[in-house]
Amino acid sequence: MLYRFDGKEPITGSGTYVSETALVIGDVMIGNDCYIGHGAILRGDYGRIEIGDGAAVEEGVIIHAPPEDVCSIGHGVIIGHGAIIHAKSIGDWAAIGMGAILSIRSEVGSGSIVAEGAIVKQNQKIPASVMVAGNPARQIRKASQKEEEHWSWARKLYADLAHKYCDLGMEKVNQ
Repeated sequence: MLYRFDGKEPITGSGTYVSETALVIGDVMIGNDCYIGHGAILRGDYGRIEIGDGAAVEEGVIIHAPPEDVCSIGHGVIIGHGAIIHAKSIGDWAAIGMGAILSIRSEVGSGSIVAEGAIVKQNQKIPASVMVAGNPARQIRKASQKEEEHWSWARKLYADLAHKYCDLGMEKVNQ
């Protein structure tokens, strides 16, 4: 699950769960209390990946840093199942929907929501606290208080799940 590559080794913070079926390769730094789901791939092979505290990278997510650059993912970010992240940055408390694509060197502002299946183009910059959707992604409105409350609840859910996996582990069932 954690692999040294080209002399660089992943670092994980305390209370962070990384699934044994996830691949975390090379120059990757994961903060405290994070959840890295089953089948996720984090490739820090020719760029660096930095993930802030309390982030959740759900199942099947692919994260890859731009060449000789950093993919910075802020505190409390949630990245939905099957998303592809090749971005320069995702601000604190942002939410990336299932199946969304953040192309090379794109940027998502703090507190923003990228809807399921949306495509943020190469070098595109999404401002803070908005919701974007579509292909290419475009602002449809400001993020609502109800959405902020939902994502706050989801962050706690994933932090608690990470701690539960760390405490209990998984047990293989032989049949």
